[in-house]
Amino acid sequence: MVSKLVQPVVAGAVTAVVGFASSFAIVLAGLRAVGASPAQASSGLLAGCLAVGLVAILLGVRHRLPIAIAWSTPGAALLVATGVPEGGWPAAVGAFLVTGLLIVLAGLFAPLGRWIAAIPQPIAGAMLAGVLLDLCLAPVRAIAEVPALAVPVIVVWALLFRFARLWAVPVALVVAAAGIALTAPAGGLGAVPLWPTVTLTAPMFTPAALISLALPLFLVTMASQNVPGMAVLAGFGYRAPLRPVLLTTGVATAIGAPAGAHAVNLAAISAALAAGPDASPDPSRRWIASVSAGGFMILLGLGAGLATALVLLSPPVLIEAVAGLALLSALAAALSSAVAEPAGREPAVVTFVVTASGVSFLGVGSAFWGLIAGTLLLLLLRPFRRSAPPGSPATPPAPASPAANEEIPPPAYPGRPAANEPAPARPTTT
Repeated sequence: MVSKLVQPVVAGAVTAVVGFASSFAIVLAGLRAVGASPAQASSGLLAGCLAVGLVAILLGVRHRLPIAIAWSTPGAALLVATGVPEGGWPAAVGAFLVTGLLIVLAGLFAPLGRWIAAIPQPIAGAMLAGVLLDLCLAPVRAIAEVPALAVPVIVVWALLFRFARLWAVPVALVVAAAGIALTAPAGGLGAVPLWPTVTLTAPMFTPAALISLALPLFLVTMASQNVPGMAVLAGFGYRAPLRPVLLTTGVATAIGAPAGAHAVNLAAISAALAAGPDASPDPSRRWIASVSAGGFMILLGLGAGLATALVLLSPPVLIEAVAGLALLSALAAALSSAVAEPAGREPAVVTFVVTASGVSFLGVGSAFWGLIAGTLLLLLLRPFRRSAPPGSPATPPAPASPAANEEIPPPAYPGRPAANEPAPARPTTT
């Protein structure tokens, strides 16, 4: 019995460590960008770990499915791109709370989920790419500003990305931490509280923060985390109960917002670690891996103070460089989806350019305006696309996106892959 528990528990530990180490720098950078103090950012990281861990344990035990939960890494990148909203950190906390309520609403109101899924893929991909671009440029800036620290990090990342891709970002982060420790002033860590504490902030609700932060954060979380997370689970043959997932993660986001947690959602990339065959040869026991990941995530949250201290002692561009390395694959996927459909390329480029500009109008951030600009151009061009001249190549219709509130059809046995359908092969690390 013990031997059957070891494999999923180890897989859960790997899921938690990889998820935390590859993205906590992005979360801290995002929270600091919207006005959080060091103590508030540390509290946000701790609250995020607690919310992710508790939701993963609750859903895994309740449904006996490997439902991996994470914070919204693209959402944290959005915070970096948006900057301090009108009203400062309290307004950002209010936006986090509203994001949670919108996720709950998506679970309760089926048409809202379908509307989110109806956002054209080129527009959604281009908006995400525009949000990620600035962070992904940070490694280049780091080489120019702090070459002695940045070059070893990038070299280690590149080598491991070739030979052990799963560990490329975590090990690069260790190299960055070692460089920070070696160059930090004597007693630097002692000057920063290493034990995290929960710091509560009363939310403030301002129209500018709700439009420029809450709405884009909700859209990015749904389109870049929850919908792909459902697809990953379906790829391994699991029927995902999306409504309970949305309700639970939305409530967790709203509750965690005053402590600084920005968004809780389905895991997309790390979900494969808990749902794949490496978690257990028996698909019906892989839920143990996601539950274990939740427990380990809570333990990792206790290191939020140390993580924040390292960030404070390092040159800001170095932490942003590590975050940018972690997001390069996401940027590549977003750009690919943005230009995949010929009919949507020009609107996608407009969305990308406006979003990447970082320019705000009327106090509203560029992600919202990029979405609006791209959608308007898509609507303007649509009649002309339908009346293409005879003989011109027809653009194949885009595959239909699953409605965000529709459940994936179950396999032969709910909760496990069908007997005649093996789980898809995981990508190799070589």
